[in-house]
Amino acid sequence: MDTKEMKSFIQKARKLVKPFRVTGDSFRLKDIDPGETLEFASEDKPRAKEALAMGINLLTELQDMLYAQDRWAVLLMFQAMDAAGKDGVIKHVMSGVNPQGCEVYSFKEPSDEELDHDFLWRCAKRLPERGRIGIFNRSYYEETLVVRVHREFLEKQRLPPELVTKNIWKERFQDIRNFERYLTRNGIVIRKFFLHVSKKEQKKRFLERIEEPEKNWKFSANDIKEREYWGDYLAAYEGMIRHTATKHAPWYVVPADNKWFTRVVVAAAVVDALASLDLKYPKVRKSELKELAAAKHALQAEK
Repeated sequence: MDTKEMKSFIQKARKLVKPFRVTGDSFRLKDIDPGETLEFASEDKPRAKEALAMGINLLTELQDMLYAQDRWAVLLMFQAMDAAGKDGVIKHVMSGVNPQGCEVYSFKEPSDEELDHDFLWRCAKRLPERGRIGIFNRSYYEETLVVRVHREFLEKQRLPPELVTKNIWKERFQDIRNFERYLTRNGIVIRKFFLHVSKKEQKKRFLERIEEPEKNWKFSANDIKEREYWGDYLAAYEGMIRHTATKHAPWYVVPADNKWFTRVVVAAAVVDALASLDLKYPKVRKSELKELAAAKHALQAEK
């Protein structure tokens, strides 16, 4: 992709993601329709796929420069209700990225060792190195979601009783904001994605997992049980986004009822984040240029 095409795509990417970027505390989840596709109508799927392909190609180039420059790190976090498509987004959007420069971590139910540490500990261990992209499939935000909806999980965390007050969620939001500010001050660029799926679409995807043998492995009986807490989860997600969306670590609330559109938006947001870093390949010093010239001469002189 030449420079002109690159600049044009980046401009389009920024325009595409703007409606879904959240940085303030006035956000309401109901303001974003899970079925939204903006200018992409259903018959425009081929155009959306073409945009995704271009985004992946550009992401490949930018990630190569990120890795070579070795100055910045990028952390992408994905949160969503079950069946919203996190795995698919990660698979498709990051398909062109060099595996050496990207690591994906999925955070499940915490182990005994993890419960004996602070709630940020297990994720802090997996932060990306400079030059790399780290992807969290779920994250420390679970500590303000599932733990908030299911109070019994909080009781298993072995916290001193006097620390478990009515302000614990506000305190955790504050800790997260401070932690993310610290990370950005150390060169880690943070982008957070909530894949916003409707209850109707989730039901459809659950039925597909049950009815199609090749998808049976994706289904868990616990998924149905968690659907009973739909309203509680939406309230928890809204509070999480409102209290932790900042300019340096924004949330993107991405409509997720149409997987093809979700992937385009996420790809555009990642491209926008990388493009904002003004990435360049490292310049070679004069002494190194002489070494290169000598090496070239030696190779050409070989018989």
